[in-house]
Amino acid sequence: MMKMVKFSIQPFISLNGRQRSFMTLVIVSLLLLCVILGGLVLSNERIATDLGNRNLGPSLAHPFGTDWLGRDMLTRTLKGLTLSIGVGLTAAAASVTIALILGMLAATMGKVVDSIISWLVDLFLSVPHLVMLMLISFALGGGIKGVVIGLALTHWPSLTRVIRAEVMQLRSAEYVEVSKRLGKSRWFIGRKHLFPHVAPQLMVGLFLLFPHAILHEAAITFIGMGLSPHQPAIGIILSESMRYLSTEMWWLAIFPGLSLLLVVRSFDIIGEHLRSRLDPHRAHD
Repeated sequence: MMKMVKFSIQPFISLNGRQRSFMTLVIVSLLLLCVILGGLVLSNERIATDLGNRNLGPSLAHPFGTDWLGRDMLTRTLKGLTLSIGVGLTAAAASVTIALILGMLAATMGKVVDSIISWLVDLFLSVPHLVMLMLISFALGGGIKGVVIGLALTHWPSLTRVIRAEVMQLRSAEYVEVSKRLGKSRWFIGRKHLFPHVAPQLMVGLFLLFPHAILHEAAITFIGMGLSPHQPAIGIILSESMRYLSTEMWWLAIFPGLSLLLVVRSFDIIGEHLRSRLDPHRAHD
């Protein structure tokens, strides 16, 4: 009987790691979907001023409590996270596009272009992201436009190096050399031969840049140099809650802060799993 049991669970044990990876991705994806849908579906009436319900602690009616104006903190948090996800996605996509263009130009357009782009990469990497982000956002007047452009212009260098190295390896491949001898243009070679091979790197880069973009957006918004105070951003919620922590209204900062970390970690998990699945040396782990 024991032998039969051991034999029946052996396949499950051998696939446990992959099953656990798949279940983790499903749970994380459902969590992010719930956050986004919650931010979009919940009514703005729940974040309207209601002085009769102000300063309430967590309860069934208000799981995250209410603030000093009677606004439901769960609704504010979900809408703030949805806004941060939208800003982070736009900025990360723009950064990936910049990295793709510069990486391919550096690898295919000769030593002069390569030297200029490499110098730009070193220049941007030598300055801390937050400092450069604050300068760009301030110069553009802040708001969503300033933050998105600032995030896009400060998060491309590392991925550019990865794309450049990948393309430089691919350009010496036999099928690329054959295309060159047949007279194919650089645009044709880049579109047909190089881009399909770097597309997985771009997808992984998008999900790995996403958490950094969200955290940096929340950081500069927290210090007043990011999104407008009239928007339900997580950075603004955390900044406003600091003045009330001494009055034991801990839920104003704890729940939004933990929710932000949970969303950031969720995108980080998705990126790590994508990288492990797309890496030929780790795909069968």
